[in-house]
Amino acid sequence: MLASIKKRYVLPVLAGGFLFVGVSFKEDFFEIAKQIEIFTTLFKTVNMNYVDQTNPADLMDKAIKSMLNDLDPYTVYFNEGDVARFKINSTGEYTGIGAMIARKDGRLVVREVYKNYPADKAGLKAGDEIIQIGDVLLSDFKDDASQLLKGSRNTKIDIKYKRYSETKQTQLLLDEVDIKAVPFFGKVDDKTGYIVLTQFNAKASQETKDALEKLKEQGATQIILDLRGNPGGLLGEAVNICSLFVPNGEVIVTTKSKIQKHNNTYKTTRNPIDTNIPLAILVDGKSASASEIVAGALQDLDRAVVIGSRSFGKGLVQRPLELTYGTQLKVTISRYYTPSGRCIQALDYSKKDANGKAIKTDAKNYNAFKTRAGRTVYDGGGIQPDVELDESKKSAVTEALLRNDAIFEYATQWISKNQTYKEVGDADFSHFKAYLKGKNFSFDTKTEQLLKETLEQAKKDKLDATIKLQYDQLMAAIQKAEESELDKNKTEILNQLKDELILRFQYKEGLYQNYLKSNSEIKKATQLLANTTEYNKILKKQ
Repeated sequence: MLASIKKRYVLPVLAGGFLFVGVSFKEDFFEIAKQIEIFTTLFKTVNMNYVDQTNPADLMDKAIKSMLNDLDPYTVYFNEGDVARFKINSTGEYTGIGAMIARKDGRLVVREVYKNYPADKAGLKAGDEIIQIGDVLLSDFKDDASQLLKGSRNTKIDIKYKRYSETKQTQLLLDEVDIKAVPFFGKVDDKTGYIVLTQFNAKASQETKDALEKLKEQGATQIILDLRGNPGGLLGEAVNICSLFVPNGEVIVTTKSKIQKHNNTYKTTRNPIDTNIPLAILVDGKSASASEIVAGALQDLDRAVVIGSRSFGKGLVQRPLELTYGTQLKVTISRYYTPSGRCIQALDYSKKDANGKAIKTDAKNYNAFKTRAGRTVYDGGGIQPDVELDESKKSAVTEALLRNDAIFEYATQWISKNQTYKEVGDADFSHFKAYLKGKNFSFDTKTEQLLKETLEQAKKDKLDATIKLQYDQLMAAIQKAEESELDKNKTEILNQLKDELILRFQYKEGLYQNYLKSNSEIKKATQLLANTTEYNKILKKQ
């Protein structure tokens, strides 16, 4: 009986394995069959003989996820619970509270509130800590708390939350939430249209098309397409967005795999809106996947000037596959290539360094390719802009401040003392530095981490007392250097704080409206588009 129960856990997963292995399974039939038999025998033996009661489902779940961890971060197994919790609705619509929330250090914190949706109507603000949902105290709830905030439309949910150490309560009325792929578009000046594209969901190309047509109606004769921070999404939508600017039948991207059926060429299949309007595309280190397909294709076809900093370099293609018992596998099946033949992928997960991290191609080993007009472009992962801007790259110190939520948490404190938005300046920067010191904020630079590891090892070797003085002196020197970096990047840090505050007081629309006036990348893109000679020179149209 016990063995038969265990077979029910093992065999469905193994059957799923037969489904997704495909050609490789046929080529390595004996080796795969051998390893499956070894694993099955081991799995049964452990479950039947281990000293304590085991949970076969948990063991199998961990075994599968550990196996996939050695491949790439995009190949992921979803058990039944995962599928129910994390299955993404690619239409951009869902029923919920209309807010971004995140759990960190055991706290469930509101990160962003969307205008006129349930959380906003209930009075929630970014920085609020939700402490109770219905009858559930989150201090005692270790599972995914966001599930407690989901339900059918018009479901009422009572919550308690903390704001500036004061406990408050409110009621949420769930509603349909429509996350727009194009949250904003407008005009920088009389001639320049600006479109923000933040994701590639099923509405991305239609919303981009609508924005483009309205801007042209309003007199725009040149366009900036902002893909900064866009992590990607649906491949088909990337192709459709390119089709707005290039003729029908153009090759946009190819996928290459060791499995023949995954080798595909994707061409535009729709009539364009405008094949001549001058176009600038903004990218940064967080523009990935479908964003890189759009930027790379329009660069290779000499249809747009790409501006900013090198994009992320996510060129691996995934496909979700249904397994048995409601489980799923999202598996990497191929790589993306731009029309010139460049591979977008930056990291090689088949090659790891001594610390087990995937190796990135060294710049000296980049390969050269040619655009349609004969311009030289390079691979190496991601899309290298035609016009590189230093301000598109965040400094290490700013990245650390954002990664560790220092700016986010300081903004919450700032708002507790300022009920309306005002420009931040020197005094705010001084207060911010004092705030970091009071919180004993650690930048966790590589140097800091290595030094701390050295002290830990010294403690194990019982040498810590001998080196403690030198350790403290060196750590103090490092922290002094980091404070110097703060001052060096003052403007960048204040801009990040300003963005966070505008987002809280004026929502995303206010943030993008401010960008039209003050964002340096948008200003430089506008200037380039206005300089027809320089624009054409970059694209070799002269």
